[in-house]
Amino acid sequence: MKYLKKIIPFSVSIFFVILFCYAVISKILDFENFQVQISASPLLNGFSQFLPYMIIIAEFLIAGLLCYRKTRTAGLIGSFVLMLIFTGYIALLLRTSKNLPCSCGGILEKMGWHQHLYFNMGCVILTIITLGLNLKYSRPAD
Repeated sequence: MKYLKKIIPFSVSIFFVILFCYAVISKILDFENFQVQISASPLLNGFSQFLPYMIIIAEFLIAGLLCYRKTRTAGLIGSFVLMLIFTGYIALLLRTSKNLPCSCGGILEKMGWHQHLYFNMGCVILTIITLGLNLKYSRPAD
């Protein structure tokens, strides 16, 4: 059982590495469209000059942190914060706006707004659980 509790943080970290790397690659390959979609958002258009770069850098750095056991906790915290921000943004858009383009890219771009919100909420919950397991079982035995 303890082995399972150690493998879960590793597996979830791999999931987020794949998710963030996929998102970064999708955004870079269609960077112009990514910038246009961010500038089309009424909540983000004032930040459209630098925000696309910041999102790509943050996703890439978090994916890197998740790759190593020593930095996994920082990567999971970064994943939690980033997914919480994305989830809050989507929830706010659902309350205030209609028919806005998704600036996610790739497969996630095909989701509807409510599907995307549920996916992100699941990711937030997953990071909370994984962070707890990682903190509990990654410490060296006394």
